[in-house]
Amino acid sequence: MDAWRTSITQVDETNIRIRGYEIGSLMRTQTFAGTVFLLHQGRLPTVGESRLLDAILISVSDHGPGSPSAATARLACSGNRKGLSSAVAAGVLAIGDEHAGAGEACMAIIAEGLTRVRTESISIDEAAARVVDEAQAKKKRLPGLGHRQHTTDPRKDVLFAMAREHELARDGVAFMLALEKAAASKIKRLPMNIDGVLAAILYDLGFPAEFGKFVFIIGRVAGLTAEVAEELGREKAMRIHVPVVYDGVPPREVT
Repeated sequence: MDAWRTSITQVDETNIRIRGYEIGSLMRTQTFAGTVFLLHQGRLPTVGESRLLDAILISVSDHGPGSPSAATARLACSGNRKGLSSAVAAGVLAIGDEHAGAGEACMAIIAEGLTRVRTESISIDEAAARVVDEAQAKKKRLPGLGHRQHTTDPRKDVLFAMAREHELARDGVAFMLALEKAAASKIKRLPMNIDGVLAAILYDLGFPAEFGKFVFIIGRVAGLTAEVAEELGREKAMRIHVPVVYDGVPPREVT
């Protein structure tokens, strides 16, 4: 059987090295966010890159027990009090295209739009306007825009201000702001949500589209552990009862 190959971590009798860096050195000098950056990009981040990724992880860590991932984790914990890992895993499994998938989709749109800017010699504003037009024609939602609860996502200005402060706000940020403006002009005001914000910044940091979902999973696991711990500490087993309304056929006999 051929050996597995990896360029991530090297382990021997006395050492653990991540991307070539001795783990003790990373423990003394890096943040967790900085190590996530190293794991995925193969290099150590600058102070600004590390701080921005840390802020993104904080921003997605929890959004209340009603979010699909947290609700699923708490429901699993309610029925299996000793299954800590299964409860957290259940929450992670609830993350997908509808819940936290918009970041990945938004990064793909940013990449496509900026490719048009380069190949067709058009402005970012024009490329964003075309994306909105195409979404309308296909009757598709624009990922990264609109929110069920917030009229203005409180995380947007903070993250964009940090990106500018560290001189890391580039074409990704510019494109998403142009997309938000174009949508407001052509459809209605659709405030940029956290998926659109993190997609813009992660694109500018050089991450691939799939990291838009990965970063949500990494950050949300922290929140899921807290949700499960609260379920264990404050609530009784089997306490979650989902309202059910039967709308099937009336009672009948087997003939």
